[in-house]
Amino acid sequence: MAKLPKNFPEYSLMYKTLNKKILELQDKLDKSSDKNIQERIQHEIENYQKESDRIKSLFPEKFFNDK
Repeated sequence: MAKLPKNFPEYSLMYKTLNKKILELQDKLDKSSDKNIQERIQHEIENYQKESDRIKSLFPEKFFNDK
């Protein structure tokens, strides 16, 4: 098995939490009709996605795809 990051339990939990938050925000985005709110939500989603991608890059390939 490939090497896991030093604080892998915390990173793994953060990754899952970020992805859960992204899904919640996407649902909220779909329900919103106000353009300003949609833009703000989209910006939050992008920020969470960047952090999620960064954490995912610390793990071996396909680590989170198997879960």
